[in-house]
Amino acid sequence: MIRAILLAIVATLLASCNESPVLSAGGDIAGCTTRAYDTIGGPFELTDHTNNLVTEKDFLGKPSLVFFGFTYCPDVCPSTMATIGRALRRLPKDKAPPRTVFISVDSERDSPEVLADYLSASVFPEDTIGLTGSDEELRTVAGGFSAYFNRVETTDSMLEYTMDHSTIVYLMDENWKLKTFFTHNDTDRSIASCLKKLL
Repeated sequence: MIRAILLAIVATLLASCNESPVLSAGGDIAGCTTRAYDTIGGPFELTDHTNNLVTEKDFLGKPSLVFFGFTYCPDVCPSTMATIGRALRRLPKDKAPPRTVFISVDSERDSPEVLADYLSASVFPEDTIGLTGSDEELRTVAGGFSAYFNRVETTDSMLEYTMDHSTIVYLMDENWKLKTFFTHNDTDRSIASCLKKLL
């Protein structure tokens, strides 16, 4: 039942990197401390931006902010990553920031090397971990998060295709369980405010 409810929430958030859906709940409006679902997460095996094989076990012991996107995304992905970066810089010094994990949904273009270059942007969170893999591996991890992505052919574009994907940012706890989530309506202020309560 809980998973069905979250899937319904995710369905309202689907957006290409060129669109931002209208959403009525976000940040503290929905109660950032009341959005934990123990069915989100699950096992996976992917390759990080340093070309090392990793699983969910490598992320135990420290909270993580997880976002699904892709490096050719023109607006939603870079703006979300920049928002996370600003939010983490707003945290007081006595609050250790969670790590940031960027999971690419573009298995064809986003190699570890491409991810490493993309994530070096100074406005993004420091030490972000980029993850990529085969389409099958990415669909496995996305399924564990009730996340969505789909390739859309754009024959009139030099890029040939783009990726539609859900835009939720997940805060996973030290046991790789969902502690809360954020939407495109959240700002760096609302994210930082929530993190102060939960970390």
